[in-house]
Amino acid sequence: MIDLDSPEIRFALDTVRQASLLVRQVQAEMVSPALTKDDRSPVTVADFAAQALVAYRLVQAFPGDPLVAEEDAAELRPLLEEAQAGRSTLLAQVTRFVSLPVPAAEARLVCDWIDRGSASSAPRFWTLDPIDGTKGFLRGDQYAVALALLVDGQVQIGVLGCPNLELKPQTGLTNRGSLIPQIGGSGALVVAVRSQGTWAAPLVDRGEFLRLRVTATSMPAQARLMRSFEAGHTNVDQIDVFARALGLQAAPVRMDSQAKYAVLACGGGELLLRLLSPSKPDYREKIWDQAAGSLVVQEAGGEITDLAGRPLDFSTGRTLANNRGVLASNSCLHAAALRVLQEIAA
Repeated sequence: MIDLDSPEIRFALDTVRQASLLVRQVQAEMVSPALTKDDRSPVTVADFAAQALVAYRLVQAFPGDPLVAEEDAAELRPLLEEAQAGRSTLLAQVTRFVSLPVPAAEARLVCDWIDRGSASSAPRFWTLDPIDGTKGFLRGDQYAVALALLVDGQVQIGVLGCPNLELKPQTGLTNRGSLIPQIGGSGALVVAVRSQGTWAAPLVDRGEFLRLRVTATSMPAQARLMRSFEAGHTNVDQIDVFARALGLQAAPVRMDSQAKYAVLACGGGELLLRLLSPSKPDYREKIWDQAAGSLVVQEAGGEITDLAGRPLDFSTGRTLANNRGVLASNSCLHAAALRVLQEIAA
């Protein structure tokens, strides 16, 4: 069982729970069928609000720990005067939501909290993706709040807040759980701690933590590939080639965000790929897109590497500069998947 008395674990769980409930509230108030397709304002408000909240809580709990996160307040600071005058601006919207859990929040402080995420990596630091899966958020589908603690380049704690995944006990298995998509349900809080396993509990109801484990599927024909709806950072055509070459026959599981890692960790899929998009051949993954999810998979018995089989290297700053792409699996299929990747890249 995870050590719930650890200050770091308790901080991570409570903070991701609070941030996840905050962004769910932004979604409920701002995302509607009338929203135009190119209007990203709800996810922008939620991103900024969640990062401000996490940074504020980090200052209270571990003031010496840096935060490496996705957002900065450069877009918001020019709006300070208008927000302070009571005019409705993006910054005013963000501040209003942050003030729900933090009544002392005001516009300038919110900007300062957001900018704490611009820190450089250090021997010990936290990394945050305030909303992973922006299109899923806007569609009312899967997204996640992802927070991780890194020490000496290794992820020690990874927490995913998944408002649209539901935790269910696995029939006939003691203290085991699985996660299923459930829009509008109680949501799930997934935590992995190095050498302590991967666990999940309801996001809202604060129920029992159940352990997550990957499947033991070793036959490629039975393996389910986790695939994103978002194609911007991958190579869709090459994923299709990979699936045929490996002999995958099961229907893929389509889902946005690091929620995929949580579902893979509980046996809802066996393989996950992040290939390089032809339009971005030099792209390197951001650490906040992989840190929490990578430990969730590993501590559930899975394996995660880059496309060449190298461990993910979180010691190089804000990106995985020494890695190209990502392969995650239930471990049983990892070697076979790497061989196919090498063949199709030759």
